[in-house]
Amino acid sequence: MRKVFVMAGALMLAGSSLAQSGSITLYSGRGKTFVEPIVERFEKESGIKVNVRYGKDAELVALLRQEGARSPADVFWGNSVGAMGQLDADGRFVRLGSNITRPVAREYMPASGNWVPTTLRFRTLAYSSERVKASQLPASVFDLPKMNQFKGRIGWTLSYPSFQDFLAGMIAQHGEAKTRQWLLDMKKLNPVDYKTSNVNMMEAIRAGQIDMGLTNHYYIQRVGKLGYPVETHFFKAGDIGNLGNATGVGVLKTSKNPAAASRLVQKMVSSDAQNFFMGVNFEYPVIGNTYTPSGMLPYADAVKRSPRISASALPKNLEKAQKLLRETGLL
Repeated sequence: MRKVFVMAGALMLAGSSLAQSGSITLYSGRGKTFVEPIVERFEKESGIKVNVRYGKDAELVALLRQEGARSPADVFWGNSVGAMGQLDADGRFVRLGSNITRPVAREYMPASGNWVPTTLRFRTLAYSSERVKASQLPASVFDLPKMNQFKGRIGWTLSYPSFQDFLAGMIAQHGEAKTRQWLLDMKKLNPVDYKTSNVNMMEAIRAGQIDMGLTNHYYIQRVGKLGYPVETHFFKAGDIGNLGNATGVGVLKTSKNPAAASRLVQKMVSSDAQNFFMGVNFEYPVIGNTYTPSGMLPYADAVKRSPRISASALPKNLEKAQKLLRETGLL
């Protein structure tokens, strides 16, 4: 006699095809802090088990390419447009239904419609309000290398996906030569590389080890909640230093359970999940763009400051950005 389990209000028959199909595998470039709560809510509501494999975007993209059609992954949740675009260009996503894509702000939707943004972030300059005056800060990220008085006192995160997407955006807008020169000019200031840890960089600003750092806006909001004297500086409107970037999620063609995988993706753009992302990580929601996390620049203003670069431009230039980092001896 088969055993009967009750999960999230639904009957699950052990050994039945229903029970066997009630699981999916998520490859996530996002950290557990943001993933686990959403996964747990989804499992409770749907009765579908989600197995999560965590890693950096680049690692997971390489893994998916290596696994090919044998991959056990059903869903990929990336930390950057670059990673999502690379997999999309590989033809690894299925096209999403309009029930998923319809509520999402058009500004950051890929033309293919094969994946969907989950949150929006904007590049900014974090600075110590105790040691730096706002009047000292540059109007453009291209003016940052001229700030010789802060030699050895500037931080960046060269291996972080959003930083590399920012460089890809710089190449798209200004070309490889100007991007290379910016990196070489910045290198002369002996900036401190915090690898992929923007958190450590914020701590370094608080502790007085550095005075400023290039980061995503929400890291500043998070430490501000803790009372850190760290403020946000946006560059002039349209400057690449304000690049808007998205996290994203898509259903993989390798999925053995695409219906369940699509339900998880739909959960990501639900009001419930979007409010969670905003409340916990201070990221901008991708639906109903009237939302604004407390203390942050209104969505409409942040979009106006950000340069208009298509979602496809970042993955196209990501490998060029990584190559420049290696050629300039920064990675």
